Amino acid sequence: MWLPDRAEAEELLRTYVKQENLVRHMIATEAIMRALAKKLGEDEELWGITGLLHDMDLELVSNDLGRHALETVRILSEKGYPDAGLQAILTHNSETGEKCTEPFHFALSAAETITGLIVACTLVYPSKRVGDEKPKSIRKRMKEKRFAANVDRDCIRLIEHVGISLDDFINLSLDAMKGVGPEIGL
Repeated sequence: MWLPDRAEAEELLRTYVKQENLVRHMIATEAIMRALAKKLGEDEELWGITGLLHDMDLELVSNDLGRHALETVRILSEKGYPDAGLQAILTHNSETGEKCTEPFHFALSAAETITGLIVACTLVYPSKRVGDEKPKSIRKRMKEKRFAANVDRDCIRLIEHVGISLDDFINLSLDAMKGVGPEIGL
């Protein structure tokens, strides 16, 4: 079994991903996944590194969602990445046909999706700083279907399958992203 340390994982990520906004999305997802793992008593390293690497193949597959996640799983499985992480990566893209069945799967799908909502909410503030964002604002925007219309609210609600309420998830996710605000340019 091979689980890279944080520096190794980021180096691998940057081998495949050149778009800085995509890297920032994956760093935000990592932060949320680490916070979720801690809250749920799960492996923080595995959950965090999986969050960091989950979209590693998007540029490689030219955003072909039918192939997305499959290439990441291929690359990581050749290195001996843990099966639990591979399955979470595979299930986070519904286009693969694989369904979420484990808390890890639901968590990754919800975490990577809520990053888009939090970023969109942050960017409407004059400061454009995630540190200025409030959970109340995210809850309000969650109900506005036209705001960040491409963010799948049902996917965010998958977090309830792991026993975390939407309100708690919003708070946890926002706090996690505040912790990496400078790294993600917010």
